[in-house]
Parts: sequence; C-alpha cells; structure tokens
Amino acid sequence: MIPKLLYSIFYILLIMSEVKASLNHLRMAPRKVRLVADLIRGKSIVTAVNQLRFLVKKAGGPILKLLNSAIANAKNLNLSNENFYIKQIIIDEGPALKRQRPRAMGRSNMIKKRTSHVTLVLNSKEEKDKKIKKSKKE
Repeated sequence: MIPKLLYSIFYILLIMSEVKASLNHLRMAPRKVRLVADLIRGKSIVTAVNQLRFLVKKAGGPILKLLNSAIANAKNLNLSNENFYIKQIIIDEGPALKRQRPRAMGRSNMIKKRTSHVTLVLNSKEEKDKKIKKSKKE
C-alpha cells in the first residue's frame, strides 16, 4: 500500500510536468499572431526557438519571449527543459482599443485596434510517448 503522502507527491509531480506561461494584452491582432502560433504548435523547444528566432513576422518576437518565459518556469520547477515540446498554444482575442477616423461630410468611422491573449503550455515528450504506446497496444 502506498502512503498518502507519497501518493500526493507523485500526483503533484504529474501535474508539474506541464508548464504554463501566458501573455495578456499583446497589441497585435489575433489573426496575425495565430499565423506564427501555427508554425510552432507541437514542435520541440529547440526547433521552436530556432524557427522563431529567424522568423520575419512581427509576432515572432513576443512569442519567443513567452516561450523563453515558459522554459524559465520549467527550470524554476527543477524540470529538465531538454525533453519538452509545445503541447498547446492558444491565441484568444483581448479587448479592442476603439479609435475614430475622420471621413467626409463630418462623419467618422470606427477603427478597432485589436489585442491578443496568448497562453503557452509545455509538456514532456516522455508523457507523449507513453500515450502513443498505450494507444498502439489497444
């Protein structure tokens, strides 16, 4: 029989193998940020960092900073960052800044300057491999 303390520590370690980082109110349209997010979704950390470092798109910089923050979070939890991959990257729409542009005959049009909320989740490759092996046995 496993003591309750050991069982709870084991459960915490399972949860802690997943590392999260988030970026709120990024002053970029979600549609543009999703283009960059789709490039790195599911890739290993090393591949994603190299791809973001040489990417021409403006959204690559903030996402690279967020990825580095998630890696630092993993180091703070004493997890080795070599076997991590990007499990999930979610781009949600944040609040829009509303501005007005003058038009003809005293009218104005609304301009929405959109913002994004980015959530990044890293997971270890070992857990991914275990899930694949279990599904192949079935």
